Amino acid sequence: MGAMMASITSELLFFLPFILLALLTFYTTTVAQCHGARRWRPTKKKRPNLPPGAPGWPFVGETFGYLRPHPATSVGRFMEQHVARYGKIYRSSLFGERTVVSADAGLNRYILQNEGRLFECSYPRSIGGILGKWSMLVLVGDAHREMRAISLNFLSSVRLRAVLLPEVERHILLVLRSWPPSGGGACFSAQHEAKKFTFNLMARNIMSMDPGEEETERLRLEYITFMKGVVSAPLNFPGTAYWKALKSRASILGVIERKMEDRLQKMSKENSSVEEDDLLGWALKQSNLSKEQILDLLLSLLFAGHETSSMALALAIFFLEGCPKAVQELREEHLEIARRQRLRGASRLSWEDYKEMVFTQCVINETLRLGNVVRFLHRKVIRDVHYNGYDIPKGWKILPVLAAVHLDSSLYEDPNQFNPWRWKSNAPSSFMPYGGGPRLCAGSELAKLEIAIFLHHLVLNFRWELAEPDQAFVYPFVDFPKGLPIRVQRIASEHSVLTNESTAM
Repeated sequence: MGAMMASITSELLFFLPFILLALLTFYTTTVAQCHGARRWRPTKKKRPNLPPGAPGWPFVGETFGYLRPHPATSVGRFMEQHVARYGKIYRSSLFGERTVVSADAGLNRYILQNEGRLFECSYPRSIGGILGKWSMLVLVGDAHREMRAISLNFLSSVRLRAVLLPEVERHILLVLRSWPPSGGGACFSAQHEAKKFTFNLMARNIMSMDPGEEETERLRLEYITFMKGVVSAPLNFPGTAYWKALKSRASILGVIERKMEDRLQKMSKENSSVEEDDLLGWALKQSNLSKEQILDLLLSLLFAGHETSSMALALAIFFLEGCPKAVQELREEHLEIARRQRLRGASRLSWEDYKEMVFTQCVINETLRLGNVVRFLHRKVIRDVHYNGYDIPKGWKILPVLAAVHLDSSLYEDPNQFNPWRWKSNAPSSFMPYGGGPRLCAGSELAKLEIAIFLHHLVLNFRWELAEPDQAFVYPFVDFPKGLPIRVQRIASEHSVLTNESTAM
C-alpha cells in the first residue's frame, strides 16, 4: 500500500509542472481574448505621489506639536517648520488619521468650493458628542443643507435690518452703560464683557431670554463650562473638562427643552396673543424638525453665535489699543455718522448708517485676518484628488489652515502688522475668515454687524488702554490668558447715548 501511494505521489509531482503550464496557458489565452489579444502581464498599481511629510509618533502622530499653544498673530513653530521643510502642502498624522495639511490659498479655496463632491466636513467624534449629532458643524449632505436653510432664513438680510440691528444696538448699550463712569484706576476684562454681550444677544434672539434675569445668568455660567469642554481632550471621566462639559450640555438642553414645552403650550391655546419672534418659535412653526434636532440646532447656534463673535470683538479692542491712528480715523468716521443721525432726529442707528461704516469694515477685516478666530477646518477626502502634482487619496483627512494663508507674506505685505488701510482696495480671494463654499458661516453678516455697532459706540464714548500686558493665544481656540484687562475713560460728547436714560431698555 505504501509503495502504491509513493508511486501515485511521484506521478503527481512529475505532471505538476505540466498542469501549471496548462493553467497558465489557459489564463493567458483567456486574458488575451478579453483584452483584444494584448499580451498579458501582471499589472502594478501606481504608487500615489503623496505630498512630502512624516507620520510622526505611533498613534498620536504629530498632533501634540500641531496643537502646541502659540500667539494668535502667528502660525506657530510647528507650521513654520513644516512649511519651510516640505512646502505649503504636506502630509502628517493628526487626530489619529492620515492627514494632508494645506497652507496653500489655491488648495484651500478648492477644498471649500468642492464641498460634497470631493471633500466633506469631518470633525472629531468628540465634537459631535458634545455639540450633538444634529449640530450644523458636524452634519453633511442634505441634513446640513436643511439646518443651514433654517439658519439663513432666520438671519436673512431683511431680518438683519428690521430686527437684529436694533437688538444688537440695545444689547451693546446695556453692556457699555455698566462700565465705570471714569478711569479712576478701575479695570475689567474686555473679553468677559464681549462674551456677555454676544451671549445675551443670542439668548434673546434664540429663546427670548432677557439679560440680567437669573435663568439667563445661570445658563451663561453653564455655557462657560460647556465651552471649555468643547475644545478639551475627550476624556470622559469625573473631574475632566470634557466630563464637566457633558453635564453642562445636559443642563443647557434642559433649559431649552423647558422653553420649548412652554412655547408649545402657548401655541396650542386658541387665540393666543403670544408671538415670540425668535429662532425657537420659527423652528416650531416653520420647520419639520424633530425635538432632538431643534435642541441641537439651538445649542449649536448659541455656541457659534456667542464664542467666535465675542473673540473677534475682543481682538478688535486689543489691536486698536495698539494703533492710535486707526482709532482716530475710526472716531472721525463715527462722529460724522452721529452728526447725520442727529440732523435727521434719529435716536438709533439705521441700516444706511451701518453701510456708511467703510473704514470700520477695514478694521473688521484686518482683525479677522490677523487674529484668525477660526484657525483651520476639518475635512475628509471622499474621492481621490489630484492637485498640483500631488495625489490625495480617498479616506484621508485634509486640513485647510486659513490662518496660514492670512499670515502669508507672499499674499499680504507685513502680514504680522495690524494695518486696516490695506483693505481700502478689494479683499483678495484668499481671505476666508468665515470659511467658504456651501458651508460659509451662516452668521457671518450678523457677526460683522455686531462688531461694527459695538465699535461705533465704543469710540464715541470711551478711550481705553490695557491695564496690564496681555496677548491672544491659540490653544487651539483663541483666548486671552488674562481676559484682556482694560482701563477706560468716558469721553464727554454731545453724541453720547450712554447717559440718555430715555433710551435705556
